[in-house]
Amino acid sequence: MMLIPCPWCGPRNEDEFTWGGEACRVRPDDPSILDDNQWADYMYNSRNEKGWVLERWCHNRGCDQWFEVRRNNITHEIESRGLEGKSRLKALTILPNVVGCNDL
Repeated sequence: MMLIPCPWCGPRNEDEFTWGGEACRVRPDDPSILDDNQWADYMYNSRNEKGWVLERWCHNRGCDQWFEVRRNNITHEIESRGLEGKSRLKALTILPNVVGCNDL
């Protein structure tokens, strides 16, 4: 099991959370202009890279808040970027905006 540090509730077991996907994915402004292949690509294809990724999580069996973490999907180590943009291991800070994949 993975221990995820909720910014509001503290560290909790992973079964209290729902994974919301890669945080760098941005919904198209006007989905109606996309063809079926482009929409399917947005909906179902992710980068799925090994190593550090920026993810969205919802503490749905707790405070029901969404937040973002930077997680190593090989070791499950969780790191967060502070509001000033500095990394702090094993700490989680609420990020004010979606951070792009290039900002990892």
